[in-house]
Amino acid sequence: MLNFFKKNAALIWAKKHVQKTNDFKQNAERNQEKLLLGLVKTAEKTLFGREHQFENIKTVEDFQKNVRIADYEDLKPYIEKVKRGQRNILWTETPEYFAKTSGTTSGSKYIPISKEGMPFQVAGAQSALFHYISKKGNADFVNGKMIFLQGSPELEEVFGIKTGRLSGIVAHHIPNYLQKNRLPSWETNLMEDWEAKVDKIVEETEKENMTLISGIPPWLIMYFEKLIEKNGRKIKQLFPNLQLIVTGGVNYEPYREKMEELLGGKVDIVQTFPASEGFFAFQDDYTKEGLLLLTNHGIFYEFVALEDYGKPNAKRLTLAEIELNKDYALILTTNSGLWAYSIGDVVRFIDKNPHRILVSGRTKHFTSAFGEHVIAFEVEEAMKATVEKFPAQITEFHLAPEVNPEEGLPYHEWFVEFEKEPESLDQFKNELDDQLRKRNTYYNDLISGNILQKLKISKVSKNAFQEYAKSQGKLGGQNKIPRLANDRKIADLLQIYKK
Repeated sequence: MLNFFKKNAALIWAKKHVQKTNDFKQNAERNQEKLLLGLVKTAEKTLFGREHQFENIKTVEDFQKNVRIADYEDLKPYIEKVKRGQRNILWTETPEYFAKTSGTTSGSKYIPISKEGMPFQVAGAQSALFHYISKKGNADFVNGKMIFLQGSPELEEVFGIKTGRLSGIVAHHIPNYLQKNRLPSWETNLMEDWEAKVDKIVEETEKENMTLISGIPPWLIMYFEKLIEKNGRKIKQLFPNLQLIVTGGVNYEPYREKMEELLGGKVDIVQTFPASEGFFAFQDDYTKEGLLLLTNHGIFYEFVALEDYGKPNAKRLTLAEIELNKDYALILTTNSGLWAYSIGDVVRFIDKNPHRILVSGRTKHFTSAFGEHVIAFEVEEAMKATVEKFPAQITEFHLAPEVNPEEGLPYHEWFVEFEKEPESLDQFKNELDDQLRKRNTYYNDLISGNILQKLKISKVSKNAFQEYAKSQGKLGGQNKIPRLANDRKIADLLQIYKK
């Protein structure tokens, strides 16, 4: 009886919540400018606000003139002042948390999360679940066990500010109604050794009634493989009531076939787009592609056409000015004190009513050694189309340019870990090359003009990408291996895993 009431209460809450979101979905463009000016007004007396004449900003155009696009290095001097305990620097108060992330040029990054910003991190995930329940008309999963594959919730203090991985911070804010059914145990979540941690999670969950599982795809796959290896059954046989997987961090599509094979049965998938800087979007309709952009969560969005990103005076577009099916670098201004901050993600709008996006890549993750500027979305879509024509199962892949081959023309080298190889690797390779040429005219011109030869596939051994991640201290948590690069730093380290 208790389970019946719990499930029905979730259905009622979900429907009410979805109804309340209609306003921001319909009025996003109008409300974004109002949100920005409210953020500017609030921070007018901060150090950053005084230095950038916030008191004179009355329009979006004023803001864009006064505040240039910034990356972490640009904001780092301000963040260092905040870390030393100074107040009223980027935001009116010191942050409630620092989300600590790994940076490539800056070492560890400390992303501020204010007391105003933190609730939206949790609200984004809750809203994703409520939209799913409303669309599905079913909340059975609330009566089972739920697991969140995440980093350690143990936090350190930096001048009195609690600091840790975002997923560990969020663990302290999971609502009480979810805590009772939540796994793994707190002690297991504190474990830093990812392989040992996953083994312990398998031990704690394999006999439970798991109904919801959340995590980024590579580590879900690792968890599922260990479960299957230990129990000799597919995931849906092991967890017959598993209803929902919530995932984020990377594009799910390249992992879909592998996940479906491990699951061995129907499970609904909801994709999300969270980051230390904010919770940006989620799949509001699990039956359709595209993530609903959260325009009422304390974040003002700007967009720079990818081909213009990094150029002086590149035009900054608002939500009202974007075009569909075009790639944009994502620029954020947040209620945690990030101002015109380039997060490094690339998005593509597929709908304006409401605004839905795909995450199409990273501004720093591309291959353009020959001027082709191939991005993640293109290689992932090319791989997906190729697998549909020549069936195979791909665990992971990485693309890098080979500029100085021992013989012949330069080429793109794809390091691919196959779970199941195609019948003909040559046909697969040629189709992959054709699919990429269809999606990137510059790459097509380079092949047609005999500047590049067709791509080459280098097969790597099973678990090669896990072993690589482990060797770099990036196994588990929110760590992700770039799908493509503009150099051979990763490629050179993958050489030892070639088959």
